[in-house]
This record gives sequence, C-alpha cells and structure tokens, in this order.
Amino acid sequence: METCIAHVDANCFYASVEMAEHPELLGKAIAVCGDPANRHGIILTASYPAKRKGVKTAMAIWEAKALCPELILVRADLRLYMRYSRYTRDIFYRYTDRVEPFGLDEAWLGLRGCPACGGEPLRIVQAISDAFKRELGITCSIGLSFSKVYAKLGSDYKKPDAITVFDRANYRERVFPLPVSDLLYVGRATTRKLNEMGIYTIGDLATCDPARLQRKLGKMGLVVHRFANGYDDEHICQVGDRAPVKSVGNSWTTPRDLTEDTDAWVVFMLLCESVGARLRELGCKCRGIEISVRDASLSWFSRQTVLPMPTNITEELTAAACALFRCHYHWSKGLRSLGVRGFDLVWSDEPVQLRLDIDANRQEELMRLDGAIDDLRRRYGFSIVQRAKVWTRPELARLDARHDNVVHPHGYFGQMEGL
Repeated sequence: METCIAHVDANCFYASVEMAEHPELLGKAIAVCGDPANRHGIILTASYPAKRKGVKTAMAIWEAKALCPELILVRADLRLYMRYSRYTRDIFYRYTDRVEPFGLDEAWLGLRGCPACGGEPLRIVQAISDAFKRELGITCSIGLSFSKVYAKLGSDYKKPDAITVFDRANYRERVFPLPVSDLLYVGRATTRKLNEMGIYTIGDLATCDPARLQRKLGKMGLVVHRFANGYDDEHICQVGDRAPVKSVGNSWTTPRDLTEDTDAWVVFMLLCESVGARLRELGCKCRGIEISVRDASLSWFSRQTVLPMPTNITEELTAAACALFRCHYHWSKGLRSLGVRGFDLVWSDEPVQLRLDIDANRQEELMRLDGAIDDLRRRYGFSIVQRAKVWTRPELARLDARHDNVVHPHGYFGQMEGL
C-alpha cells in the first residue's frame, strides 16, 4: 500500500475535448489555437496524428501547417475545457477526497486508505481511466508511485491511455536513466546548468553530492536532489485543507496571444480580482506585488515591487501590476501567460502609518466596492457582476481565476524554508 500517490493527466486535453464534442474530428490531425484566422498565433495543443507529423505546443500556426498541411485548426473554447475539467474532478472525488489539481487537465490523488475498489490503488486508477473513456470520451495517462514527483514522471512516461507504476522495487531501473529535464521543475535553464556539471540523467542528479548542487543552484539544488531520489514527502491535500499562507497568487495561460496593453490590463484585472478576494478572505493585505510574464516563445521573466501601503484592494493591485508591466515589457512579442502574486502579507487590522499622498476616502470607497462584489459572488457566482471594461475583451472576460485556474500543487517549496 506504499505506492498510493497517483498523478492523472488527460491526454491532449483541449484537442480530446474538441473530438469528444465533435466526433467527426476523431482520428484526424487537429490543433487547438487561439485564433485560426491569425496566422501569427500559436498551437495550444494538438491531437496525436498531428503530433506524429511534428506539430508541437507553442509552435506558430504557419509552421504547424507547413509540417502538416491537412491540419484542422480549432479555436480554443476555454469555458468548455473548464467544464470538462470539473467533470474530471467529479470522477476523482468518487474515489478519494485527497485531490490536488495542477492546472485544468492534471491532478494528484492520494489513495491511501481509500475504500473504493477494495483500497487497491492499481484498481482505483484503472477504474478512473475507464470512467474517463466511458463518461467523457477522452483518455488519460496515470502515474502511480510513492512520491508526487515520481507519480508525475509516471504519467509522462507512456502516452496515451497508459498506467505506469514506479515502486520501490523498480524506480532505480526505470526512473534513473530518464533525462534530468523530465523531472518536475527542472526547466531549460536548470537543465543547462546541470549539464554543465556533467549531470544528464535523473540518476546522475540523485547520486550527486548535495553540497555541490547547492553551490551551483542554491537551495533549489537541494530540492531537485530530493525530487530525483523520490524523497518529496508532501501529503496530498484533503478537500478543505489549508496550508500556511505566505503569499497569494494566480496565473493564466490565455486562450489567445495577448498583443496590446488593453489585453494585458484585462488579464491583470481578472487575476488581481482573485488575489484581492483571497487576501480579503484570509484577513490579510500584501506589502509587495510580483508579476510573471511568458511570451509566445515561452521566454519568461518576473518582476516585483514594494507597495506604498499594504493593500488588498483590487484596483490598487491592478494599478501596481500594470505599472510593473509597462516598465518592463514593450511588446516585442505576443504574450502567452501572465501571473500576479501578492507577498509579504500582514493582517488587515495591523496599524499602518497614514500617508498624505494617499486618498483615504477613495480607499474606503474601493474597499466597500470590493466587499459588495465579494458578497454577490459568494451568493450568486462569479458571473453575477463584472467590471464593464473587461468586456472590451469578451474572450478573456470569463476567467474566474480563483475557482477555475489552480496552478501550483500544495507545499512543494515549503520544505525550502528549512534547507
């Protein structure tokens, strides 16, 4: 029963959902993209027939069509994908109350002590796989292991429609030969640094001296060393669990490339609405804000600033995020995703020094406005009230970042505090 952590990853999720909704697309080379009419857009995901022709995520549409002339382009329908994402979670909750989403199409499941299928993890994940096909018309790949990272490796190990088990008896034989870049949170920059150290496989990383890794990568070197050895011992969050909060953030991969300031403002407003609402629910304010920006080529950067006064007001968070963005990005390329994080949290009732350049009456009005919006959305749902300006971009305006866009798993980097 030690191998009781599963990671479930829906195969080619956006494309699979489109084929489930439109059976005439089954078996064909299709790609979901932001706007098929925009020849400068990018591919969000592709079906396996298209992938076999070389079509990849983040590839330019013109490049994908050159590789696969018969490629059928489908415009992304984020609301549809969110609905299917909720269906997948409904399936998970039949078998366990320990579910950690990792984006729309992935989740970790804690299976220890689950009575379903006699408590046998392998039988449980097989039942989940069958339910995906029978009820949703899509397939998934599942990894089953004794750690979160190895379970994630397992779901990536064989696709589509596969179940892979990495247990104590086989993980050295099956995991250690894999490229180090396959490990969760080992991106291109970290891979390059590890390669410079002569580390090319997960086994190389697992057997490397931790002190050497720390000198090269800092604390992250110790974290990835633990991951390579399957030492991550974070539990799977139970429904209702809440980890100690040190920051609050959301990010979003948008259904089309963002190409101008108004696009960015709309997304930052929606993200800051979520961040502000969560801060208010926690009874906190943030003293700093950070933005993250990823362009169409998947290049990424983040910037942060200290705020004049602690705040959880949506309009103030949005203004700070947009000011950071305008200062550090000048539209050399379209943008694929944006993120906002409030950090250095303090309690809302903590005394602060008033400033002459801050309009206290205006702040009070904005606080009452946010409170009214929060109350309406709690009672009637997110769409009951929205800011008029976000509807200048209706394809972006429907994002409920707080409820529909869970990005990061619980607690992965909490262990770094003690390193």
